[in-house]
Amino acid sequence: MIDYNNFAQEWIAAWNAHDIEAVLSHYTDDFILSTPMAMKIVPESNGIVSGKAAVHSYWSQALKRIPDLHFRLIKVLTGINGLVIYYTNTATGKTSAEVLQLNQAGKVEKAFVFYENL
Repeated sequence: MIDYNNFAQEWIAAWNAHDIEAVLSHYTDDFILSTPMAMKIVPESNGIVSGKAAVHSYWSQALKRIPDLHFRLIKVLTGINGLVIYYTNTATGKTSAEVLQLNQAGKVEKAFVFYENL
């Protein structure tokens, strides 16, 4: 069984280190990311970015836009084969929620991101 709290702590730590490879280690090769922020960075995506290579490129561009990005974990909500990571981006002061659907191996196959006042 997956320790969702540990998963979230590792995920937050990887983001705070700006280590995209470490973040991506939690995802399947062909995962799907749905995020309105992608429409700002990759307008042709319509908010959907698929696969590690494309997401790596998107996240790299996002980190260039917010070089002082740092997340503070607020809460972890758990469910069947998934979790919600609720956090504050201290660089912007806004809260966000990542809804992560995991496969049987404990890797994210679908991710949905929600932002406060985007």
